[in-house]
Amino acid sequence: MEYKYLRIQGRELAADTMYEKGVFSMCWKLIQDDVMEEEDADLYKEIDAWFAEILPFPPQCMNKERVICFFKTENTKEMMKLIRPALWLLEKYEHPYYLVYTNTPGEIVYEDQYQVAVKVEDKIIEHYTHTWVGKDDNT
Repeated sequence: MEYKYLRIQGRELAADTMYEKGVFSMCWKLIQDDVMEEEDADLYKEIDAWFAEILPFPPQCMNKERVICFFKTENTKEMMKLIRPALWLLEKYEHPYYLVYTNTPGEIVYEDQYQVAVKVEDKIIEHYTHTWVGKDDNT
């Protein structure tokens, strides 16, 4: 199966969206917390500057709306080549991340050549009983 969208995200939630932080936020957090060595921080700042120049900044992000962004996989090879050093930095500092591929990211509120911004919905928490668990145990 081919997927249309890719998001690189961590485990920690962003306070404004309550959604998993993206790759750029994770790297900036490592810099702000003085975890990254200066040389590595400079490398990331170069990566970020390139993306800031090439990748349009969705107006919804500028307005601090509750959105998250996904790369379009049709341009993933180019984007991944350029973002790979940031992933290497996350690995170097043992910061977990996930590549999330999907065809259904949610309600798209912005789109350009490289990315889409998707409206963040509230998280849904469902409770269910596993078939191997007794009726009185909902863990």
